[in-house]
Amino acid sequence: MGKLLGNWKLEKNENWDELMEAMGVNFVLRKVASKITIYQEIVQNGDNWEINMTSTFKNKSVKFQLGVPFDDETMDGRKIKATFTLEDDVLVLNQKGIKEGDLDTLVTRKVDENDQLIETFTIVQKNVVAVKTSKRYTP
Repeated sequence: MGKLLGNWKLEKNENWDELMEAMGVNFVLRKVASKITIYQEIVQNGDNWEINMTSTFKNKSVKFQLGVPFDDETMDGRKIKATFTLEDDVLVLNQKGIKEGDLDTLVTRKVDENDQLIETFTIVQKNVVAVKTSKRYTP
């Protein structure tokens, strides 16, 4: 769990445009999103967690407790019910669509043997997967 904490800078996207297209994100927004660098800070204070994401396009902060569902909005504007869990040093986010026909997304965050943050995004109904790789940085 401690390996996840800290500051991360996005280095590489794999299949990100395809994932956003499957979610129905328009062409212009997909192109912008695939080119920006995202910085993340993952913080834990007791039972309380926070993930702060910043970029030149949009900023977002998510505060949560493991296993406690909460209402949230994704970076592309979808309203969801979100739940974070921790499974074997992997931070798992289940995003469930609120409306009929909404897509569900599964996001995992783990630190690999090279001390890189690997985020895997899966659209459950369409089995489309994208991977983001980030490296630690000092702000």
